[in-house]
Amino acid sequence: MLHSSYIELNKESLNNNIRFLRKKLGGSAKYSMVVKANAYGHGIEELLPLVEDCGVNHYSVFSVAEAMRAYEIKKHACELMIMGFIDDDYLEWAIEKDVSFFVFTPERLRKVIDVSKKTSKPAKIHIELETGMYRTGFCEDQLDELSVLLKKHSSELLLEGICSHMAGAESIVNYKRMLEQIETFNKLCLWFHGEGLQPRYRHLACSAGVLNYPDSIMDMARIGISSYGFWPSDETKMMHLKEEGFDEDPLKRVLSWKSLIMSVTNVPRGKYVSYGKSFRTNRKSKIATVPVGYGYGFSRTLSNNGHVLVDGKRVRVIGSVNMNMAVLDVTDVENVNVGDCVVLIGEQGDESISVESFSDMNNSMNYELLTRLPRHIPRREAL
Repeated sequence: MLHSSYIELNKESLNNNIRFLRKKLGGSAKYSMVVKANAYGHGIEELLPLVEDCGVNHYSVFSVAEAMRAYEIKKHACELMIMGFIDDDYLEWAIEKDVSFFVFTPERLRKVIDVSKKTSKPAKIHIELETGMYRTGFCEDQLDELSVLLKKHSSELLLEGICSHMAGAESIVNYKRMLEQIETFNKLCLWFHGEGLQPRYRHLACSAGVLNYPDSIMDMARIGISSYGFWPSDETKMMHLKEEGFDEDPLKRVLSWKSLIMSVTNVPRGKYVSYGKSFRTNRKSKIATVPVGYGYGFSRTLSNNGHVLVDGKRVRVIGSVNMNMAVLDVTDVENVNVGDCVVLIGEQGDESISVESFSDMNNSMNYELLTRLPRHIPRREAL
C-alpha cells in the first residue's frame, strides 16, 4: 500500500439503500443525492460513478468547489445543485455550466441578475424560504420584492425550485416544529402559485423528512446520510424497525475503512505502552502497531477506548493514539503477523465495527466522523 489505510465502497449496499429510499419517496419525486463534504467522507470522485450506476442523476452539494469536483466526474445528463456558498466571482461559472443554486437574500438575487445579463443563458435558481429554522432564506416580508424581481427579470432567471430546510426532523422532540414548517412551506408555495411563479421543483425533505414526515416529500427530496446506509438518528431507526417489522436493518453501510499491522512486539508485564503513562500492561502482552492516528482521521479520543478488528476478533486500542500510529493489544489473538488486515470500520468474520459504535467511542456523530475522514485516504470500490 502506498497509503497507510484505505476506504472501500460497497456498490451493492449503495444500490440497496437507494432502492429502499425510492420506495419511501413514492410517486414521481426526484431523488437528489447529497454529496456535500466529500460525499459524507466517501469521496466525490469515487462515489459518483457508483451512484449513477444505481440510477440517480441529480446531486446536491454545498459549495462551488464541490460542484466543480462533481462536474468533472459526472455524466453530462446528471444535474448539479449548490445549496450553500458561491462567491460572486463564480456565479458566471455556475450559470454557464447549467449548475443550479440556492438564492436566499435580495442582495444575492440582484447580483445573479447582473451576472446573468453577461452570460449566454439564464441562471437556474432555487429560492430558499425561511420557514422556521432561522438560518438562511427569504422571510415573508421580503416576498413582494422577490416576486417583482423574478417577474421583471424572467429572461435572466429560471425558477428551478422553491425550497427550505427542515430544522431537526430526526428527533421526535421537534415534532410540532416540523409540522409547522411543512404547513408554512405549503402556504408559501401556494403564494408563489398565486403570483404566477411556477418552479420546476418544490423541495423540503431531507433523509429524516423522507423517513419521518412523508408530507414533506414534494417534487424532490435531498437525501444525504441515509443514502450511505445510516439512519439520521437512533430513534428514527427504532421507530421504523418497530412499526414496519423489519427482520434486519434495511439500510446497509456503504463504507469500510481498513489498514494493516505495521509491527508486532512482545511486552513484559508492568510496562507503559506508547506516550506517557496512560496504559500499563498487567500481564505479559503482545502489541501491534497500526499506521493510523489522529493525523489520519483516527481520533486521539480513542486512546484506551477504541476497538478494531484483527483476525476476526475485536481488540482494544491501548495507550495514546498519536499523530501517525495507534497501538493494539493483540495478546488474545493467536495468529497476528505484520501485514495482516486491520478493520477500523467494517466487518471481519462475525464481528463488526459500525460507524455508530466508532462515533460513540469517539464522542461524535455519524456525520462528523464520516466527514472528517481525510480526503487523501484512497477510496475504491469493494470487490
